[in-house]
Amino acid sequence: MATRLKLMKAIRVFEFGGPEVLKLQSDVAVPTPKDHQVLIKVHACGVNPVETYIRSGTYRKKPHLPYTPGSDVAGVIEAVGDNVSFKKGDRVFTTNTISGGYAEYALAADHTVYPLPEKLDFKQGAAIGIPYFTAYRALLHSARVKAGESVLVHGASGGVGLAACQIARAYGLEVLGTAGTEEGQNIVLQNGAHKVFNHRERNYFDKIKKSIGEKGIDVIIEMLANVNLNNDLKLLSQGGRVIVVGSRGPIEISPRDTMTMESSIIGVSLYSSTKGEFRQYAAALQAGMEIGWLKPVIGSQYSLEKVAQAHENIIHSSGATGKMILLLE
Repeated sequence: MATRLKLMKAIRVFEFGGPEVLKLQSDVAVPTPKDHQVLIKVHACGVNPVETYIRSGTYRKKPHLPYTPGSDVAGVIEAVGDNVSFKKGDRVFTTNTISGGYAEYALAADHTVYPLPEKLDFKQGAAIGIPYFTAYRALLHSARVKAGESVLVHGASGGVGLAACQIARAYGLEVLGTAGTEEGQNIVLQNGAHKVFNHRERNYFDKIKKSIGEKGIDVIIEMLANVNLNNDLKLLSQGGRVIVVGSRGPIEISPRDTMTMESSIIGVSLYSSTKGEFRQYAAALQAGMEIGWLKPVIGSQYSLEKVAQAHENIIHSSGATGKMILLLE
């Protein structure tokens, strides 16, 4: 007798386009884990800006259609393939999935799956993947920060920004952040920043300049390079570096601004990391969870039915505070 195929709800994208191409279907087959794979019952899934670029077809790598978006899931292992150290019932989070995270079940390669400590809930687990691994790569791998240096986190109240503040503070940096709302500014101060500035104020760059004095800032973590890069270059110390985590278009800069300070502009792409680098970042972040400095802040939460609204809001709503997630519980 043939076994009945198990079905689940999942978001499917059949064509690239606006948020309306995200289709909720309830008859998607639950995948089966093979060698070195696990199947996770998804409790929560992070929503990241990159998922909107992939969906619109503007990202450099395009998935084969149809596909299910989402990489950062947290949940419980439902089934395992061969040669896997996880077992059914383990609480886990991921930095990637094979079958997509906007779904009731997600298939993942075992090397992209990590234990989720009891002290963090599933919402927080879904907020670790891209934000914390990106922030860690930006600070430790790309900027090569050293204790005692100063870092400015632009757009510090979002998922990657708060992760960068927490990591930078834990690693002994002087941390400055920017946010666009009073609530956002307070959250930034509560999560590692020594000082915070309102990037909606016209003269906020002058305030930062005044605050840091002649020496300038050693590292700037930049979420919106197409708006800020030109000004960032004028804030840097000798040998300072701007780490570009996000940009939504072109910008005109004066290369001369990099000459006097011998400063650098360095781009970051998390998925350029090797397996070994992912292991290294995971070990550092796991320690952060155990010690207690890694504490994801959860922002707006959406059901699978409201995923189009989530995609709309992550790009267009101003003043994000914390990490946007889809809740499947």
